[in-house]
Amino acid sequence: MTLACLAPTPAVEARHDILVLHGRPLRETAELEHTSRFTDDLWRLTPAVLQRHQTTLVLNFQLVPAHYRQVTKELCYAMLSGPLPPAERRLSITTVHRALNELKWFYAWLQARNPGGRALAELTGADLHDYQRHLLATIPSTQARHDARHAVRLLWRYRETLSTDRLPLDPRHVEGWSEPAANRPAENATDRIPEPVLGPLITWSLRFVDDFAPDILAVNQRWRELREHSRYTKPGVNSGVRDRLHGLLEGHRERREPIPGRKGQPNMNFLASLLGCHVKTLGRYRPDIDDAVRELGVAAYSTFDVPITATLDGQPWITGIVSDHQVPHGLAHLSRLLQIACYVLIAYLSGARDSEIKHLRRGCLHTQRLTNGTAYRWKMTSLAFKGERDPAGVEATWVIGHPAARAITILEQLQPPETDLLFALLLNGPAAGPAARATNSALSNPTTNDSLNDFVGWINNYCATRGRGDGIPHVNGKNWRLITRQFRRTLAWFIARRPGGAVAGAIAYRHQAIQMFEGYAGTSDSGFRAEVESEQALARGEHLLAMIDQHEHKTLAGPASEEAAHRLEQFGEHVRFAGTVITDPQRLKRLMRRDDPAIYPGTYATCVFNPDKALCLKHRDNPDRQQPSLSNCRPLDCHNVALTTDNTTTWRAEIDTIDQRLTSKPPLPPLLAERLHTRRTTITDFLARHPQEQQ
Repeated sequence: MTLACLAPTPAVEARHDILVLHGRPLRETAELEHTSRFTDDLWRLTPAVLQRHQTTLVLNFQLVPAHYRQVTKELCYAMLSGPLPPAERRLSITTVHRALNELKWFYAWLQARNPGGRALAELTGADLHDYQRHLLATIPSTQARHDARHAVRLLWRYRETLSTDRLPLDPRHVEGWSEPAANRPAENATDRIPEPVLGPLITWSLRFVDDFAPDILAVNQRWRELREHSRYTKPGVNSGVRDRLHGLLEGHRERREPIPGRKGQPNMNFLASLLGCHVKTLGRYRPDIDDAVRELGVAAYSTFDVPITATLDGQPWITGIVSDHQVPHGLAHLSRLLQIACYVLIAYLSGARDSEIKHLRRGCLHTQRLTNGTAYRWKMTSLAFKGERDPAGVEATWVIGHPAARAITILEQLQPPETDLLFALLLNGPAAGPAARATNSALSNPTTNDSLNDFVGWINNYCATRGRGDGIPHVNGKNWRLITRQFRRTLAWFIARRPGGAVAGAIAYRHQAIQMFEGYAGTSDSGFRAEVESEQALARGEHLLAMIDQHEHKTLAGPASEEAAHRLEQFGEHVRFAGTVITDPQRLKRLMRRDDPAIYPGTYATCVFNPDKALCLKHRDNPDRQQPSLSNCRPLDCHNVALTTDNTTTWRAEIDTIDQRLTSKPPLPPLLAERLHTRRTTITDFLARHPQEQQ
C-alpha cells in the first residue's frame, strides 16, 4: 500500500464539518458552535478544560507531516468525542494532548527513516522494534519511553475508527517492544519544606495577610476608583480640570514634593487619573506641569495618595505604594505577593491540593460560632478532582485554621466583586488584560510555583536592604525551590511528628490535626489521611527501634507490659533479619507495613493495641477499627496500657501539679478540691500497682 492510494471515505468527508468537542462537557462560558471543527488544523481544547488552573491546550496538526495528518485527526477526534472502540473509555483532555505530542516524535522518526513518507499500514514488527531501540538510545526515563510507546499503540487500539490508514499489528505483541515497568516509589517522594525555610515563610505570609494587607487593599481600591472613573472620561471634556490641576500642583509645592513621574518624565496618565480627566485633555496644560517640574523635579515613580498605616518594628513597612507594575513596591507586584501569601497559608493549613485551592470561590468560607458569637471552627468548600469520576469535580469541604480563614477573606477583597474565583488573575499587572481574564481561569501551577519563589526573593531583598535577619535562609548553599506539592507533604509530616519547634507551637499542630481529620470531606478521595498515617507509622517505627536499641522494653510497667516486651522482641528479630541498622525511611515504612507490632507510644501511656480490650473503641461508630482512637484513650483503666520511664515521669509531674493546686491560696472550692484528691489517689494507686522496673 502507498500513500497515494489512501483517500478519505464518504464517512470521513461527512465528518469534516463536525465540532470536535461535541461529546465533551464545556465551561459555562463556552458555546459549542464557536469551538474547533474537524477541518481546522488548530483544535483549541480550552473550552473543554474544566479545571480552571490548567493552561491553554491546543492540538496543532500543522506540526504533523501532511501524509499523517488525516489519520491523526481521526484518532484525536475519536478520543475526544467520536464513537469509541469496544472496551475503550473516554480519555481526558490532557491525555489526548499528550498523545499527540508523543505521536509527533514518532512521525518525525518515521520521516527520518523514509523521507518520502510511509503509510502506517506498511509498518512491520521490525519497524516498531527499531523505534523501541531508538527510544532506549535517546530517552533515559523509563516512564517517558512508556508514554511514547503508549501513544503509538493508540493507533492500534483505535484502528476501527480510522479510515485512511491503519496500523496492521498490535505493538504489544512485537518482541522487544515492551520493557519492565518503572519502579515507582510506593511512598510520597515529594520533598518537605525544611523547617528553617518554613518558619520565616509562614511568618512573612502572616505579616502580609494580617499587617500589610490593609495598606495594599486600600491602594488597590483607590486604583480601582481611578481606573473606573477614567474609563468614562472622554477627551476634550474640561469641567474644571485646570483648577484641579493647579490645586494638585500647589499641594506639591507646599510639601516640596516632586511631580509623579515615570522613566524621568511626568506621568501624564497617572496625573490624568488623579484629576479625573482624559490624558489628551490634560495635555493642554503641559506647560503648567513643566513649570512645576522645573521647580520641584520629577519623582522616579508615581505614588498613590493613600497613607501607609502598617508598621514593622515601629517604622512604616514601606514608604509608599507606586503605580509601576515592575518595581517591588508597585501595587501590581505587592498585590501578587499578597495573593501568594494567602496561597501559602491556605495550602499549608488545609492539606488541599493545588487544583482544589485554585477552585476556591467567593463565599467558600463557612464559620461556626458558639452561642455567644465566638468563632471556633472554619471550613472552606471547593472542588476535588483526584479520584473522582466527574471531570468537573465534586464539592468537598476542609476544616482550616483561622489564619487560612483570614487569607480567604483577604482574597475576596483583593479580587473585584464581579470576580468569582479567588485565584483568578488580578486586574492590575501587565498580564491581566481583557483577553487573559476572559477565559475565567485561575493561576496555573507553573505560574504559582514561580510566584512562590518570587515571594521568597522579595522577602530576602526586603530584609537585605533593611538589615533584617529574618529572611528565608539557603539550604545547602542555595535557595530552596518551592513547589505547590510541598505544602501538603510538609503538613502531613508535621501533623504526624508534631516537633516542638516554634512553627509547630505557633500553629498548634495537634489541634489542627484533629480538626482536619474530623472535617475533611468524605466525598473527596484526598489521600491526606493516608499520607499522615504513613508518616505516623514511620515516626512510630523510629521510636520503637530506639526503645529496642536502649532495651527500654525490658523496663516497661503496666498491665500490658509483658505483651509489649514480647511484641518488641519479635519486632527486633525482624529488624535484625532485615539488617543490623535501618536508616532508610522507605525500608522502615515497608517493615512497619509488614511487621507492625501495633504499639503506639504516647505521653501518658504506651498503647499495646488489642481491639478486644481497647476501651477507646467502646461505643464507637467503627468497633472493627484496627488502630487505637488515641483522642479517647483512658490510660488509667485500659488493659492495653504499658508504661515507659517517660510515661511514669509524666504521671508523677501531674501529681506534683495537683499538690501545688491543693496547697495554693486561696483554697479551692470544695467540689474541685475533692475531684483533684480523687484524681491524685487514682494516679498514685495506679503507679503503685505497676511499679517501674529498673534495668
